[in-house]
Amino acid sequence: MRGCDRINGVLPDELLLEVFRHLETKSCRDACSLVCKRWLSLERLGRETIRIAASASPEDLIKALSGSFPNIRCVFVDESIYVPQPVEQRKKRRTGRRALSRGRSHQSVSEDDGNYGMGTSCLSDSGLIAVGESFAKLEKLSLVWCSSIRDVGLQSFANKCSTLKSLDLQGSYIGDQGLASVGECCKFLQDLNLRFCEGLTDTGLVQLVLGCGMTLKSLGIAACAKITDISLEIVGSHCRSLESLSLDSEFIHNIGLLAVAKGCSRLKILKLQCLNITDEALQAVGVSCLSLEVLALNGFQRFTDRSLYAIGKGCKKLKTLMLTDCYFLSNKGLDCIAVGCSELMHVEVNGCHNIGTDGLKSIGKFCTRLSELALLYCQRIGSDALSEIGKGCQFLQAVHLVDCSAVGDDSISSIAKGCKNLRKLHIRRCYEVGNAGLIAVGQNCKFLTDLSLRFCDRIGDAALIAIAQGCSLHHLNVSGCHEIGDTGIIAIARGSPQLRSLDISVLQSVGDNVMMEVGEGCPLLKDVVISHCRQITDTGVHYLSTKCTLLESCHMVYCPSITEVGVATVVANCSRIRKVLIEKSKVSPRTKRRAGSIINYLCVDL
Repeated sequence: MRGCDRINGVLPDELLLEVFRHLETKSCRDACSLVCKRWLSLERLGRETIRIAASASPEDLIKALSGSFPNIRCVFVDESIYVPQPVEQRKKRRTGRRALSRGRSHQSVSEDDGNYGMGTSCLSDSGLIAVGESFAKLEKLSLVWCSSIRDVGLQSFANKCSTLKSLDLQGSYIGDQGLASVGECCKFLQDLNLRFCEGLTDTGLVQLVLGCGMTLKSLGIAACAKITDISLEIVGSHCRSLESLSLDSEFIHNIGLLAVAKGCSRLKILKLQCLNITDEALQAVGVSCLSLEVLALNGFQRFTDRSLYAIGKGCKKLKTLMLTDCYFLSNKGLDCIAVGCSELMHVEVNGCHNIGTDGLKSIGKFCTRLSELALLYCQRIGSDALSEIGKGCQFLQAVHLVDCSAVGDDSISSIAKGCKNLRKLHIRRCYEVGNAGLIAVGQNCKFLTDLSLRFCDRIGDAALIAIAQGCSLHHLNVSGCHEIGDTGIIAIARGSPQLRSLDISVLQSVGDNVMMEVGEGCPLLKDVVISHCRQITDTGVHYLSTKCTLLESCHMVYCPSITEVGVATVVANCSRIRKVLIEKSKVSPRTKRRAGSIINYLCVDL
């Protein structure tokens, strides 16, 4: 019956709030808030997270937000992300101080996701104090690269937010006094990120640990030159509940990590990039940290296979292993991990030149639960290794291969035939991989949704035709695969109606026919990259933007046949477009006035 409200009369507030919590995107929540005044009020009560960009008057903005969203628990401020200024035309359409104020608030804040507009100044101490005064239920605060925050602001904030559980100060210039006040006031603090906090010394971190170390579960330290082993010794003796530690420092030695290993037996995640740590410290981790699940070692040049032997012997719960530029590790070390850590699910080997085929064969033989494998710049890993992975790791879902010169069609075919649950396959600059391997993937991996084949010169249309016949892709990247033409991309367009992102950059033979087929077959497309495609013209761009109205991002630099007409067409037809990457000379004054905030230029005038 017209005018009959069958929802508000039956559903209580609690049930509607629960429905709103299950909405995944901000746009869906915004749409619900426009239904009626009751839904608007309830939706505001249900908001728990906001993301704030810089504002000309952060205190007023934050106080206004606290009045609209009283139950905010998480506040994110990230001044490292560039967001364009709002276009001047939009400002001209609004008259009066009230309209201007509403426009500025909209450009400075996003609830839950997205960022709109960059304000005119950074968040200062006064803004941080306003956060503490306005959000009484605040539990999580992120101040990434907020360079104007000082000790005074952090001290005042800490005094007002005693319930804080998570604090991210990455890139800020706070000092010891501010950090000490957090330890004194925030007794429930669990997560702390101090990456690139160059003003801190051992004094501040020690005071914080003495104040709230008993509850601290996660600690991240990077590029803090004045934080040394002294701090880690205190962490080891006071932070008994610590579960995650990330260290990137040239000033940490064995003494500090030994103290953490012996004192923090609950440690589950350990990420290290410390040049002065040796086998002695890693062996202590293997002996004491028996609950370790994630181990990431980056740039180590002073430890050997003995460390991995200790880890494999003691850390039976290890699920993720990431090794980057560890030159003294060999197949023996990886074999020790494989034999001892049978629950391993994620392995990444990057630039470890002494790890080869035999080490990876051990992973395939003993780690049957492996779900993700990443091999980057591994010149010594041959086809036999991936054949063993294909035989033993039937649950494998993701494979990443970069610059593995010995990996060819036989390797990919083995993975395809043995790992039929594969969902993601990324291959870059593996020049021995050709059509035969990808045809095997299309025939066997029916669940594949994410395929990236960047700069693989031997892959052509036949491979994509096989993929289109066997898989329905959501993401495809074939940048730089010169053998691929219209036929292959058209096959994907017709066989993958769920396609969300497409990168066909640097494909010289792809033209407007592809754009038309993609427009017809892939209505859900959100991101497209057609840069360096010389055959695509304004006609193709027009057809694509007319059919793919959900498009959010379009990169089309160095396309000589696309003019300012094509750029204007994309902006006009795609109401959800957020980013257009193009040369400055192809943006007309009218397009710039209309959509200046979403235009990104490849080159900036000097």
